[in-house]
Amino acid sequence: MRIVVLASGRGSNLQAIIDSVKKGALEVEIGAVVSDKGSAQALERAVKNNIPTRILPAENYTTRAEYDRALAQLITGLNADLVVLAGFMRLLGNDFISKFPNRIINIHPSLLPAFPGLDAQKQAVEYGAKVSGCTVHFVDEGMDTGPIIAQKCVPVIEGDTTETLSARILQEEHRLYAAVLALLGKGLIETDGRKVTIKRS
Repeated sequence: MRIVVLASGRGSNLQAIIDSVKKGALEVEIGAVVSDKGSAQALERAVKNNIPTRILPAENYTTRAEYDRALAQLITGLNADLVVLAGFMRLLGNDFISKFPNRIINIHPSLLPAFPGLDAQKQAVEYGAKVSGCTVHFVDEGMDTGPIIAQKCVPVIEGDTTETLSARILQEEHRLYAAVLALLGKGLIETDGRKVTIKRS
């Protein structure tokens, strides 16, 4: 399975995927890393691992629809079987999503549908949640509303701050994303756009 990773920031989930591939725990080809920010650390991680990079700055486009169409054209040219969002901080619209139906996944630092959107860990701490975690899901046009593939629970410990909770969730994100990609690579996950079915290997 050939994946293209979209990232805007430090790329720690990207690094976890790279490490899993290197260890032989994950059989995917990372065709490219694409970012909307030329300063993204994720691009540096890609270069260090001989992965092609592409930069598509949002400020070069006047509307989100224009950007989405340009991004879709770029991804199509990279022959991706799956688009993997790893800290990509743009909400993708129908102009992009319609080009890759059921072929875009994202990881979110909460147990969706709880705490969607930005600052999910902060939302959990401020709400007083006893349990949080992370979710891998297919991407639709909503904000973290696509069909859920897998989740991992992380307890919220008394005295947790946004930073301490975020760090523990991130550890589970790294494991969960690689595990889901392994299942997808083996063709064991299917979706009709509403629900997800995981087959037995």
